[in-house]
Amino acid sequence: MSLLTSIPATTDKMPSGAVAKGERRRELAVFLRSRRERIRPDEVGFALGGRRRTPGLRREEVAQLAGVGVTWYTWLEQGRDINVSAQVLEAIARTLRLDRLERNHLYTLAGISLGPARSDCAALPDSIQRMLDAVSPYPAIVLNARYDVLAFNDAYCKVIVDIGSVPLEERNILWLIFVSQDWRCSFVETETMRMHMVAGYRAALADHLGEPEWQDLTDRLLASSPEFARLWEQYEVAAPSNKIKLLDHPKLGLLRVEPANLWLTQLGQHRAIVYTAVDAATEEKFRILMDS
Repeated sequence: MSLLTSIPATTDKMPSGAVAKGERRRELAVFLRSRRERIRPDEVGFALGGRRRTPGLRREEVAQLAGVGVTWYTWLEQGRDINVSAQVLEAIARTLRLDRLERNHLYTLAGISLGPARSDCAALPDSIQRMLDAVSPYPAIVLNARYDVLAFNDAYCKVIVDIGSVPLEERNILWLIFVSQDWRCSFVETETMRMHMVAGYRAALADHLGEPEWQDLTDRLLASSPEFARLWEQYEVAAPSNKIKLLDHPKLGLLRVEPANLWLTQLGQHRAIVYTAVDAATEEKFRILMDS
């Protein structure tokens, strides 16, 4: 049961905007604390001596380095509804040594836009399916920001998972990887891939806090997969990767592929992923499988 559906019927319903804002403040609080705790005091000029109740920097040390008031920063990390400027966020981002994606995540959670809002589109034009079919024998799919599978080609079904046989409500890559047993092949570096996907989902979630569909998926994953829950608690954020992957297919053996992420800009946060062959052996195995 999601957090939103568990609210008693007698409770006054909050406006969706207020719910999203509250969720962002809570996420911001957790994110700041997790980034603060990963920095060793001696890395930024503070002595290691003295009794420390938590790992990493203290709140007052972050405030000092960022040039903000201790009370103000404490309120920020507690998720209170306070005014935050881009200038102060930039100082905090530098102090916490955030990379580009983490910095963008910080701005999103704080409700400060870094650019024009992105549109979304639920329906895919027929040209997208034709594109996926045209890249065969390479496996290809289209995902939205929540990792829902919106389109796929036959090669993806034969190499990775037969999406056509998966119930519509389970056509989500996170669900398939962490809960389902339907994969036709296994990623050799499964742990690394799972960590990166959870981090990517966490980053995307910042734009959709308070939305029932996202909350429901998160709740179901946490309830169904201890591994997802463990990685979720690490609070990492990441962008899609083009790193070469090794797949171990039950019929084809080892496959070396490189995912190409093609952003479908007119469709907002949708992207096509084409798994291209890295070497001639993988290319030949793809063609053999599609001809069989």
